[in-house]
Amino acid sequence: MQPRKHSAWPAELPHSLVIPQTPLHYNLEVSARRYPDKPLAVFYDSPLSYAQAWHETEALAGYLRQRCGVRRGDRVLLLMQNSPQFIIAYYAILRADAMVVPVNPMNLTEELRHYVDDAGTATAIVGQEIYPQLRPLLGAGQLTHVIVATYSDYLRAESAFRIPESCLAPREACTDAGAIAWQDALDLRLAPAPSQAAPDDLCVMPFTSGTTGLPKGCIHTHATVMFTAVAGAVWFRSIPDTVVLATLPFFHVTGMQGSMNSPIYMGSTVILMQRWDRETAARLIEHHRVNSWTIISTMAIDFLANPALGHHRLDSLTRIGGGGAAMPEAVAQKLKDLTGLNYIEGYGLSETIAPTHINPTDRPKKQCLGIPIFNTDARVVEPGTSREVARGEVGEILSRGPQVFKGYWRNPEATAAAFVQHDGETFFRTGDLGRVDEDGYFFMVDRLKRMINAAGYKVWPAEVETILYRHPDVQEACVIGTPDAARGETVKALLVLKAGRAGDVSPEEIIGWARENMAAYKIPRVVEFVDRLPKSATGKVLWRSLQEREFATAVPT
Repeated sequence: MQPRKHSAWPAELPHSLVIPQTPLHYNLEVSARRYPDKPLAVFYDSPLSYAQAWHETEALAGYLRQRCGVRRGDRVLLLMQNSPQFIIAYYAILRADAMVVPVNPMNLTEELRHYVDDAGTATAIVGQEIYPQLRPLLGAGQLTHVIVATYSDYLRAESAFRIPESCLAPREACTDAGAIAWQDALDLRLAPAPSQAAPDDLCVMPFTSGTTGLPKGCIHTHATVMFTAVAGAVWFRSIPDTVVLATLPFFHVTGMQGSMNSPIYMGSTVILMQRWDRETAARLIEHHRVNSWTIISTMAIDFLANPALGHHRLDSLTRIGGGGAAMPEAVAQKLKDLTGLNYIEGYGLSETIAPTHINPTDRPKKQCLGIPIFNTDARVVEPGTSREVARGEVGEILSRGPQVFKGYWRNPEATAAAFVQHDGETFFRTGDLGRVDEDGYFFMVDRLKRMINAAGYKVWPAEVETILYRHPDVQEACVIGTPDAARGETVKALLVLKAGRAGDVSPEEIIGWARENMAAYKIPRVVEFVDRLPKSATGKVLWRSLQEREFATAVPT
């Protein structure tokens, strides 16, 4: 079955792509041979050449193989903020024929324990500022090797830009058994064995979640990751001279593919920002003559609110796009007034390693997911069935294509539930409700899965509830989203306290406790105590009715 063709398809683009049958790390080796002296990345004002990046990738891969015992198919945790070391570590893990497990660096110790245990990781590469959260797990179970990176090691030039404190911190000594400083590992200059990785080998495992339980690993191969890395470059007509500003985190699939893997495939240059800063972003665009920028709506809103924005030249930009949440129409119009560019929205999930849909650059629609990209088919069906709905009707979005993941790690039940047969083919169930208009463009309407989109961060209520149940005074918990003027929506916890505790526990105390036990973006910003939670006849909390009531009555704060 061939994917459906769309009348809005860009005339100059093919409907299908032939993807390289090589492992992802080979892209870096090729670009290093082609452009050895060209900057792969510029860390504020400090360049990292393609040749240096590949040389250090080889050395780190050698350490992983010879000192950490990493073998083909092993999982290696990557816990780091955007930096040259993130790029080198990512590609070194692949060069060692292992699988990258990228984790949000905002996670705390108990959250990290799940990733280490579930992925079965014996080795981790971590930023120095995050290492204290990982240290309790080293030697306490299966985690036996940690490489600790200091960002300031790669700030080798004077810079006039505002640099985050975590980047400026000097290197600290690594004295823990099993831990070694990044530079000490590189200085050993160990060589890895020849790569044996094939397109269908394990490559990257981002974590996601769902209606119940803890985060699940999404199994991606070199072939699935290669597809969207190449597809994004072709869709947006990238060239080796394209300069990309990376403001989205690399641990997330959108930043990983659009701002790291795709530029490396093309041999382009990436301007790295570790932390979002609207003034620094404007100055970097102007100074480095940035062409391409992927952002989310909250970044755009903050960027446009900069009173000094008019003092910066932004005319080098030729593309602004993103996803994660719909861009408000007024904000998109302000971006266009400022730059002359349409904001190009796309749509994808961790399970599809970024886009299945992107708007045509010459005919985008506002607050729209776009159309299915190369080699990709998508349908809208009645939830719970495979009956396709008519144009304009709402149903669950199904996707099929070479970028779709191979399943959830060690979770066959969740994997089976994630796929459905339709028209004789296997489609991935996105869990998102949408519709298709008369031109074949897809629009998001609602979510079938429980998920809160807080400023582009995906928060899974079941995970937050699991942590809240550890609080000694919490009897029951239900986590929902609530409108927020700045973040779009934010996290709200409805709690039933244990008997006799009402009046003795405050919302502020719960929020403070949460701050010590979960990543900042997951913390409930609003806590409401209730006498009981509504339940079905089978005892399940009716979270959807609570969610619908919240959005019907709450006023954005």
